[in-house]
Amino acid sequence: MGLLDGHVALVTGGSRGLGRAIAVTFAREGAYVAFNYSRSHADAEVTLEQLRAVGKGRAFATSVLDKVGLRELCKEVEAEAGAPIDILVNNAGIGQVVPVALMEEEDWDRMMDTHVKGAFLATQAVLRGMVRQKRGHVLNIGSLAGVKMLQAPVHYATAKAALKGFTESLSKEVARYGIRVNCLAPGLLEEGVSDNLPGHRREEFLRHCALGRLGKPQEVAELAAFLVSDRNTYMSGATVVVDGAV
Repeated sequence: MGLLDGHVALVTGGSRGLGRAIAVTFAREGAYVAFNYSRSHADAEVTLEQLRAVGKGRAFATSVLDKVGLRELCKEVEAEAGAPIDILVNNAGIGQVVPVALMEEEDWDRMMDTHVKGAFLATQAVLRGMVRQKRGHVLNIGSLAGVKMLQAPVHYATAKAALKGFTESLSKEVARYGIRVNCLAPGLLEEGVSDNLPGHRREEFLRHCALGRLGKPQEVAELAAFLVSDRNTYMSGATVVVDGAV
């Protein structure tokens, strides 16, 4: 018996890094897993190959900012899996290291659109099916930068802080339908945002991290699987930090 047997999951931004680890882990635990991506078809194929080696799922070249595309994605997943999506992981995101004084308006908008508007649109797309089933779990992938005062790009930290507020407010609104909403906030991982950070930023994180290393995407994915599982019955509106004790 897998932790997620009988569930249907959508992982946004699942073509690489943490999204890939979450998608493959959910499939290993028995869920039918769909993931979307917007750029690298090659990366998506790698994820899909790993996913299908342990379970069932499908990839969609659909942006989280494509409202119509997301609705069609949900319909196709439901038809193929035989049930509506009842797990959503809002993982899609981007990273950019730029000081606020040099930041263009387009930089700010792109960061907010991808992280915050994308989470809103993806959630809206799956919510009707969750309400019909009277069950569901939305897991927003935040960041340590959204919950602690760190030296981080202002637009990135702001977007991740917004996801924390989105989590808390949405959890109150949909609880009466049996839907839980939580936020998972990792520290620096070996893949992802850390790829764009200068060396001294990584060193600063490691100096403050009690475990003395960057996290692994798989470590976060294992926790994500528990958080959206039926074993997690009384947690909603929470932000769980996994950062090696910074």
